[in-house]
Amino acid sequence: MAKFNITIGNKTYQVEIDDISASPTTVTVDGQKYSVAWEREAAMAAAPAATPTPRTVAAAPPPKPAAKPAAVAPSGKGELVKVTAPMPGKILQINVNPGDRVKVGQQVCSLEAMKMESGIQSTAAGVVVSVSVTAGQTVQYGDTLVTIEKQGE
Repeated sequence: MAKFNITIGNKTYQVEIDDISASPTTVTVDGQKYSVAWEREAAMAAAPAATPTPRTVAAAPPPKPAAKPAAVAPSGKGELVKVTAPMPGKILQINVNPGDRVKVGQQVCSLEAMKMESGIQSTAAGVVVSVSVTAGQTVQYGDTLVTIEKQGE
């Protein structure tokens, strides 16, 4: 039986592998048993010749999100309109910045959902006050993507 201490983020787990050369085998993580299967060649290549010694492996920190463009102060002359996500997905591209003038129907960003790309369009003519998302960000239904100060049609 091989024993390891594995650190993911800031949490350390005690992991015991019954037979590292077998697949499937039983793996115990902090006292909870799991049946695990893997490709035998990969497991054998990874298995050391001698009994492994416990070690700590740290996971890489998650990437920092890209900085969001600064918002502009609304003039107070028009109603604020929020363009929201019509479905869960991932933002692929942002097409506007705070301070940009937009027309009704103008594409403000694109969203990938269910392996399809959809253009998200402005629902009002006006000035972009803020962009609340970044490219690569995952959004949920109803999340605010862009806020526009409505100014004429």
